[in-house]
Order: sequence, then C-alpha cells, then structure tokens
Amino acid sequence: MEIALLGGTGDIGEGLALRWAHDTDHTVLIGFRKPEKAVSKADAYQTQLAERGIGQTVTGYGNEEAANRADVIVVSVPPLYVADTIKTVSPALDEDNVLVSPAVQMSRDAAGFHYNPPEEGTVAEVIAAAAPEGVPVVGAFQNIAAGALSNLDNELAADIVVTGDDDEAKTLVQSLAEDIEGLRALDGGPLANTGIVESITPLLINLAMNNEGMHNLGVRFQ
Repeated sequence: MEIALLGGTGDIGEGLALRWAHDTDHTVLIGFRKPEKAVSKADAYQTQLAERGIGQTVTGYGNEEAANRADVIVVSVPPLYVADTIKTVSPALDEDNVLVSPAVQMSRDAAGFHYNPPEEGTVAEVIAAAAPEGVPVVGAFQNIAAGALSNLDNELAADIVVTGDDDEAKTLVQSLAEDIEGLRALDGGPLANTGIVESITPLLINLAMNNEGMHNLGVRFQ
C-alpha cells in the first residue's frame, strides 16, 4: 500500500510516517508544498529508521506528486490549509484514493485549548467539500499524541476512532491503523460523527498540560 502524508514534515505526519515505516512494509511518501523540504525530511526519517536497523525507504515529493503516487493520502496539514491543499492535489485524485483527516481545529487562551470547529462542521468535512466528487474521506488519528507516535521507544496502547461514509474506505483505514503496533481501530460511524471525535482532542491536550507524566496521553475505550 502506498501512503502519502501531505504535510508529512509536521508533528502528526512525522509520527505516522515513522510508525508505518517502522512497523509495516507499506510504501511511505512524504509530501510538502516545497519538494526539497519533503526530500530533506524523508531522508531524516530514513536515517532515524536505519539507526534502528529498519531498511524501509521513505521518499519525499511535492504534495501533488506524493498524492499522485499514493493509494491513501493523509491530509496532515494545519486545519486552515486543508482546503487549499486538497485543491492543489485534486488533479491527482480519483475514486480509487482515500483521503484521511487527522487534524482538529482549535483555539487557545489562558485557560488552555478549546474546540473551534470550522463553518463546515469538522476538518474532515472541509476536506470532503474540497475533494473531487467520489473521493472518500475518512476521519482518524485525531486523538493520539503526535509525540507518542514519533517517539519509537514509546509503546502505544491507544484506540483510533475511524469515521466515514464509505464502508470500504473506512475498513481500509481501520486496517492501516491496526498495522501500527499498539493501536486498535474502532468504527465511529459516518463522517457526520467526526465532530464528537475531534472535540476530545483539546481535552486530552489540556490534561497533558496540567498533569505530570501525561504528555503521551491517548484514549482507550473499555
């Protein structure tokens, strides 16, 4: 499976890229609007993996080229840029692709982080509105700390809630999530339920900020 992480130079993109490259044999592609930065970051990830004896190749491209080469495209850019990013890569997308939304739009004040959803309802729905017709969008990975993923010494034990309207696409993303050791994927229902999932993220960040030893906080449903 070819997985592209658009904005794969950022925190959540880095974490997912490292975990998929470390734990699976999927092809990992790093996308960024500046191809040279994507190449540099991909080389850094590959070096980090090589130091652990992992020979997996990680390659970098401009966002559109990364999307063109991929089956699954994770839109791991900041929420304010997801619509423009999708418009940029739209020529490379078709019904055989799956778009994954891990981002959450938040605000911050002296009290901490607060859920601040876009007018469309959720970041996932912003992506769905910008994507070409027929390209499925799935929400996933919003509630896991980026640092927990990128620190390969950290043993994961977290649930990933997956939402979407296309059952086949949702099942595929659940499988990809569970390919990462220590993650369990749960079906959260249709894309309209994504707001419930996104709204948990600021709570987790606030708990991590205010409680010692909880910086890798995630969720586990039992």
